[in-house]
Amino acid sequence: MTQGIDVHIADLSAMFVYAPDTRIKVHPIRFGDGKYTAVTGVFEGTFTKPMPIGNGKFIQPTGKAVKMPMATVGVWENGVMIEEHLFWDNQTYLKQIGVIN
Repeated sequence: MTQGIDVHIADLSAMFVYAPDTRIKVHPIRFGDGKYTAVTGVFEGTFTKPMPIGNGKFIQPTGKAVKMPMATVGVWENGVMIEEHLFWDNQTYLKQIGVIN
């Protein structure tokens, strides 16, 4: 969960540093009203840069692409998203980019 747009942007920027072409082109389901919204999407990207894993260590890029369904639940206040809850399957994600079998 993130709180605030600045934190959201910083989190996602750091998260996908190893796949700088990550994007979401489609949002097939969108619904909600007032305080809550829910959206599904498909994010795509390619593992082309070293992936930081902490303590100065990296996983080297595999060059493999990913195409993953995701869902997000937003909490809104005065027209501004104040919380976002993002969901996807990490095991499938890591398999697609070639980090695990």
